[in-house]
Amino acid sequence: MDIKTFNTLEKATDKSISSFAKLSLALLFMVVVFLWSYTSHGDVPNNTFLIIGAVFGAYMAMNIGANDVANNVGPAVGSKAMTLMWAIIIAAIFEAMGAFIAGGDVIKTIKKGIIDPALISDPQIFIWAMTAALLSAALWLNFATSVGAPVSTTHSIVGGVMGGGIAAAGFAIVDWGTMGKIAASWIISPVLGGVIAAAFLYFIKTKIVYQKDMINSAKVIVPYLIAIMTWAFSTYLILKGIKKIIKLDFLTAAGIALIIAVVAYILVKPLIAKAADKLENSRVSVNTLFTVPLIFAAALLSFAHGANDVANAIGPLAAINDAVMNSEIHSKVEIPFWILAVGALGIAVGLALYGPKLIRTVGSEITELDQMRAYSIAMAAAITVIIASQLGLPVSSTHIAVGGVFGVGFLREYLDSNETRFLQGLRKKFKKHKKELDSMTKELDELEALEKKSKSNYVRIVELYKVIEEKQEVVKQEKKDVKEAKSVKYVKRDAVKKIVAAWVITVPAAAILSAAIFFMIKGIMG
Repeated sequence: MDIKTFNTLEKATDKSISSFAKLSLALLFMVVVFLWSYTSHGDVPNNTFLIIGAVFGAYMAMNIGANDVANNVGPAVGSKAMTLMWAIIIAAIFEAMGAFIAGGDVIKTIKKGIIDPALISDPQIFIWAMTAALLSAALWLNFATSVGAPVSTTHSIVGGVMGGGIAAAGFAIVDWGTMGKIAASWIISPVLGGVIAAAFLYFIKTKIVYQKDMINSAKVIVPYLIAIMTWAFSTYLILKGIKKIIKLDFLTAAGIALIIAVVAYILVKPLIAKAADKLENSRVSVNTLFTVPLIFAAALLSFAHGANDVANAIGPLAAINDAVMNSEIHSKVEIPFWILAVGALGIAVGLALYGPKLIRTVGSEITELDQMRAYSIAMAAAITVIIASQLGLPVSSTHIAVGGVFGVGFLREYLDSNETRFLQGLRKKFKKHKKELDSMTKELDELEALEKKSKSNYVRIVELYKVIEEKQEVVKQEKKDVKEAKSVKYVKRDAVKKIVAAWVITVPAAAILSAAIFFMIKGIMG
């Protein structure tokens, strides 16, 4: 995706919706949540923190929409499989659907079991800790979005809960084994995502792009790729997206998904053949065959994300609600519909208002994407989650998706830094012009060595000086081009450093911020 195109889109968006208008709409949503929670719980004793928690939950949900959803649609937008506007519309609809349909009725109050709520005996202290967790996670996400760093919302809320818990009951409240697994996921998630994405892209390159007849190769390979994608996403959706509605084991889910994949293969094979017959034998043409699958992938990833990550916004809010309503602390609570709505609508609002910034980062500012590369990233997202869930490894969808972007970018660097036709062509031109330069330099030396020079010799010497000077510039530039081609970099190192740094400090930053907010609340409440 051309960065200039994204800049143009962002400028057009800014003209139609100014920064002030975006902020006003975001505040309006939070005001609506405040009014609803106040009017519906006005007669509930000790309802102050429930109302505050609802506002913070809305703020957190908007930040999830602004930061995390980009991972689902960024590659599709970056590859031009869909426009920015349609990506926002599709993601907003399917994120909300996932949250409403499969968000579930029961949720663990403490995300990932990182602290033991039983060690907090006072419900009031617990409410303060959860309020601090919500606000700190939301503030950290807001900061990360403002600097264009896609971070894990799960890790943000985990850090918030950990910091609030430590401030409330000391370090003993934390399950450090679980925290160790979460720290390991900083490496596991992007590496798995990167390796799987690179493997798919390498397969596509060797089986289609590097073939003499790309069209016939695509007719054979693309239906299988779509079938594999259908299997992966069906399995992913059954295991992760609708687990709150119906919970199936991996083998059952994979078996059902396999049947769906076979049907998909039978249906798409003739359609791909028909579409391929109209295409030219070029990489650009073959890329178009991946457009429709990418749109479906973006929609399905958004649905599954909404179903799973809405808990990051409403888990602590549901815990606050339960503690206020029952004056007790429970490990699992029911989610009232209004809390689910705060999470679902908040994600959609945040995506619509502030999502383009991170979509641009994931889609184009790390590396250039086309449909084949975006397809590989989507596959990595689905398959990595499936593998990790079966092995019991904690992974982040954000880290997987961005790791996939890194993977395809670094694979391109590796392949293009080897003996490619492009590099061979540059070397051939350089050697030819260098040989010509050496020959002319030798001729000039011979002419200047003559004791007696004719008029034609002097004319030739002048011509040679001029031509040699021009040829030296050409050879110098071609030498530079060969050097750059050998060390070509398709992944922007500055973007990698910024994102990795944000990943590493997410949990501790959110934890420190949460602890500070908890002590501030405690000081105010006295």
